[in-house]
Amino acid sequence: MPVITIDLWTVSSEIRAELIQKLTKTASDITNLPPSAFFVYIREYPPDAIGVGGIPLSQQKIPPNAENIPKKDLL
Repeated sequence: MPVITIDLWTVSSEIRAELIQKLTKTASDITNLPPSAFFVYIREYPPDAIGVGGIPLSQQKIPPNAENIPKKDLL
């Protein structure tokens, strides 16, 4: 039973569903295991609980490549 774990800031349920689907499919394609073999865990943290470069994420601009995430979904 392979396990995929991703840690990130708080995201919407739609983004969580997409992550689960795409991570599972990619791992399944690479390993030739059925999608049902994979467990995906998403651990979310509020932006003030993540630090990058010594500065809380809540005090920084939106994370790179996250321009399409509504600001409300980051809080």
